[in-house]
Amino acid sequence: MTYNLIRYGVKDASIAENRALVAKVFEALDETKPQFVRYLVLELDNGEFVHIVGYEEDSSALTGLDAFKAFGADHAERRSTPLVRSPAKIVGNYHMLANADETVPA
Repeated sequence: MTYNLIRYGVKDASIAENRALVAKVFEALDETKPQFVRYLVLELDNGEFVHIVGYEEDSSALTGLDAFKAFGADHAERRSTPLVRSPAKIVGNYHMLANADETVPA
């Protein structure tokens, strides 16, 4: 499974909108139940959002959702900082990511 960490700041006036759009993505995931997608979004106190995305062969089961397209449509206008995407490896996981058995040895 491929994992990415995506981090960005959101303008104060857009935080509620960003949160609502993320919630709609989770609703769509609950409806479609893609088997090989892992998705976690954190909102930090400073207005930053952190997404951890895991997927098998490609991310289209997530990015192809209408709700995800709506989330991304005006994303640049909502952001207060640039989006930073980093490939990630799971070093340890305790009940956070389902089936995340691909840990990296120390």
